[in-house]
Amino acid sequence: MAQATTNTDLYPKEPVLSRFAAWIFAGMMKIAENNPRLRRARALQALSDAQLAELGLTRETIAHHVFRDVYYT
Repeated sequence: MAQATTNTDLYPKEPVLSRFAAWIFAGMMKIAENNPRLRRARALQALSDAQLAELGLTRETIAHHVFRDVYYT
């Protein structure tokens, strides 16, 4: 009795250029997410409105506060 086995690649590989671009993009995202200013903005977003008011901030002014010396003069 003869048996035939067909091996199929269930997860075909992406083209090399696509994998390289995805690798570059993932690295850039990691750098951006580890930015101390972005972490500060996320920490402020996690506070309640009352806690923000104690700091003299509103949700609308968080970005202005965090990036004040870079973008807003």
